[in-house]
Amino acid sequence: MQTVLVTGAAGGIGTRLRKLLDGVYPHMRWSDIRRPADIAAHQTFVEADLADLAQVEKLVDGVDGIVHLGGESIEQSWDRILQANIIGCYNLFEAARRKKVKRVVFASSNHAVGFYPRHRKIGTDEPVRPDSRYGVSKAFGEAIGALYAYKHGLRVTCIRIGNFADAPVDLRRLAIWISPEDLLQLIRIGLEHPDLRHEIFFGASHNDRSWWDNEAAYRYGYRPTGHAEDFAAAALAAQKTLAADPIGDWYQGGPFCSDEYDSGFDPAAA
Repeated sequence: MQTVLVTGAAGGIGTRLRKLLDGVYPHMRWSDIRRPADIAAHQTFVEADLADLAQVEKLVDGVDGIVHLGGESIEQSWDRILQANIIGCYNLFEAARRKKVKRVVFASSNHAVGFYPRHRKIGTDEPVRPDSRYGVSKAFGEAIGALYAYKHGLRVTCIRIGNFADAPVDLRRLAIWISPEDLLQLIRIGLEHPDLRHEIFFGASHNDRSWWDNEAAYRYGYRPTGHAEDFAAAALAAQKTLAADPIGDWYQGGPFCSDEYDSGFDPAAA
């Protein structure tokens, strides 16, 4: 990797990666729909709207690898999800194909599978069960990533990011937390591993309470250094202050599942 593009540079993960990825590759290109106020003077920034294919083609020209974080990062109206996360994601992969980009690391989400119950451990071969319009967009991104990998030869890694933070802060996050350093490790596997063609990884650190089988990531050399149980006492204390959420507490997607939920809850059928 000589030149790496990161979309979503102004977001929470993108902001952190601007420090963690600084100097890792010879040339970094950062992009978002608006210029971050704290972009460093030495960092190359290109403003672009992912919903505009012509802008995206210019953005990816001359790039070897892409880390695609751009788009809406929480539940939104369908129109906003459609423009940023569906059309924008298609444009990113299509522009990468046209400009002969070698690799794409797609920031998927645990919300692509949020409607699995917490008592069930799942792997990446389970069918998607999105918990929101946002989750649907991430399932779409995984699918289009597979299309461009197998039909057009892109090397694609989809990372189902759990909770990206310095520490897990409640019971659910003890299961899905990923440290910034561990996410960086997964991103670098996606950009660099010689044998990778198309894979889905769970973006999680070493979490004793995890609901996910992350064998695929370990197979490619992932060795997380973050350990969620180091923060268990504080996280469990904080959990006691939260209101009960029968739907969100049952499913892996948490409040994304209970939001707008109106189907009638039957744990036996979950």
